[in-house]
Amino acid sequence: MANTKVAFICTHNACRSQIAEALAKHLSPCGYEFYSAGSVPQKQIDQNAVRIMKNELGISMSDQYSKTIQEIPEPDIAISMGCGVRCPCIGRAFDEDWGLEDPTGKSDAEYLAVIREIQKHLEHFLEKREKPARGK
Repeated sequence: MANTKVAFICTHNACRSQIAEALAKHLSPCGYEFYSAGSVPQKQIDQNAVRIMKNELGISMSDQYSKTIQEIPEPDIAISMGCGVRCPCIGRAFDEDWGLEDPTGKSDAEYLAVIREIQKHLEHFLEKREKPARGK
């Protein structure tokens, strides 16, 4: 059985969606592939997010980059980060909208608060779905 492809989508694919991708890959649940993308990707991902994820959680985002929705495989599950503006069109409805505030340009404490929110959303997301590797 193929892995479930999960995409975290946000307009710029620079901060929240990148954090979600890094955290999800760090959790490494079997049976899933994680991606992030945006409709108007930035030239680089948010360097504060990169720094804080590395310093506070030991998670490297050095291999990640901003990409368009067309650059990732078609997702089985699409999650909006909650852009607060018109969310990117992905050709279908989002499966979830996490409604996260964008910490870009704010304090480290605000980045950490968003990281914690993303962790909680990921834990809930994984708990409520059958984990293919567990054969449920």
